[in-house]
Amino acid sequence: MILTIDRKHIEPDIALLQMTGRIVLGSDSMRVEWSVADLLKENQKKLILDLAGVTVVDSTGVGILVMCYAKMKKAGGSLRIAGVSGMVEETLKLTSVDKLIDSYPTVAEASRGF
Repeated sequence: MILTIDRKHIEPDIALLQMTGRIVLGSDSMRVEWSVADLLKENQKKLILDLAGVTVVDSTGVGILVMCYAKMKKAGGSLRIAGVSGMVEETLKLTSVDKLIDSYPTVAEASRGF
């Protein structure tokens, strides 16, 4: 399944990228990176990645998530993940990404106190 990324806005100043599909080696991972880079160019400092619709994250996808987190942090921003479950949740736990990037069950919970 090809990755789709829908960009949304949560008032007052949170960007939301809702993803559906797979974050794997190839153009899908690059599109995640480019989407975050575009937000940084717009001086966006708060970002939530909604991964509820993501079914697979491979090692490249894990690397992209960590890189996006690092780029946001370096720019003085913050990145949170919402909606992970199943194989994606297990992958993030096995790679300890869940200890690096704050993860929330829902977008609503991720946006609270941001």
